[in-house]
Amino acid sequence: MTTFVLRLQAPRPNFALDMSDEEREIMGRHAAHWQPYIDSGRMVVFGPVLDETGSFGLGVIEAADEAELRAFAAADPVVTTGTAHLLIGTMLAGFVRPG
Repeated sequence: MTTFVLRLQAPRPNFALDMSDEEREIMGRHAAHWQPYIDSGRMVVFGPVLDETGSFGLGVIEAADEAELRAFAAADPVVTTGTAHLLIGTMLAGFVRPG
């Protein structure tokens, strides 16, 4: 199993704090899209992050098939609507809590 880091790049720094109603609806569909990974326990952490530059989304996911994960991410409503884009990185080393 490989650990991947998913970063949601929002359209503006304060996106998490000032979403329009339409954006909020899309973000609700975004969360529902990733629910299978949450339910299966493969999603280690998932949610918005606030820092000195504004906000971004973070997901840490354990997956066996990178191509499958990338295809799933490409079908995310935030991607298909152009609301935001997702960057996926692979953790090369480190510690992930025991399952």
